[in-house]
Amino acid sequence: MTGVVLQSMLTCPECGHAKWEIMPTDACQWFHECGHCKAVLRPLPGDCCVFCSYGTVKCPPMQHGAGSCCAG
Repeated sequence: MTGVVLQSMLTCPECGHAKWEIMPTDACQWFHECGHCKAVLRPLPGDCCVFCSYGTVKCPPMQHGAGSCCAG
């Protein structure tokens, strides 16, 4: 996957804590626990993963224009 960014800054919508995370290239990440307030982040309606909802960079399949990282 050339030209794909694999790091994204996730920001918790509950407390605003932000942290750089490595995105998986072979699976969706539907849940992420905030390291600060322990809130469990889930994708917003219409998004395929937490990176697409709360990250600075969309997930790798979305960067490639897949439409959904979970489309089979």
